[in-house]
Amino acid sequence: MALFTMLVVTAFAIVRMRRLFATVMLAGVFSLLSALLFVVMDAVDVAFTEAAVGAGISTVLMLGTLALTSRVEKRPTHSHFLPLLVVAMTGAVLIYGTMDMPNFGSPDAPPQVHVAPEYLEQSPHEIGVPNVVTAILASYRGFDTLGETAVVFAAGIGVLFLISGLRTRREDDAADDNENGREGGEA
Repeated sequence: MALFTMLVVTAFAIVRMRRLFATVMLAGVFSLLSALLFVVMDAVDVAFTEAAVGAGISTVLMLGTLALTSRVEKRPTHSHFLPLLVVAMTGAVLIYGTMDMPNFGSPDAPPQVHVAPEYLEQSPHEIGVPNVVTAILASYRGFDTLGETAVVFAAGIGVLFLISGLRTRREDDAADDNENGREGGEA
């Protein structure tokens, strides 16, 4: 409950914040809190991905973008009612979609009854890896794990492009400053 409380407080702080740097930092904190929540729920692979992509690479990308934009959010000129309505309706649909889910950790849930016993029984013989979680991630869900790796790789390439664009922009600004300085000195 403490993690959920911190997530909600962080989300409200993000919504109320007008300084973009603070918003990016709080979004990184939100991702780290989410990763902690995933660890508590024994989803360490998801927690690792959330920490790497959500808190790590996304924060770096947002900071790189922030270097290319303004520092303060502009006040919206439209009403807040329509976005609030869209968020409320989306939340209601998501809550409705979870109504028939089994309780968390329920022993008679479909994954516990159908899939998990099969993995536990067959993984050591089919894969030859003693750790069942590693066997599932590396073999059974290999394409999914490859997709997660591709996302991390693409985000890293995006960071490199942002950094190279920022360096080029700063060099162009420095060249413009030098030219303006010479023209001002000649006049």
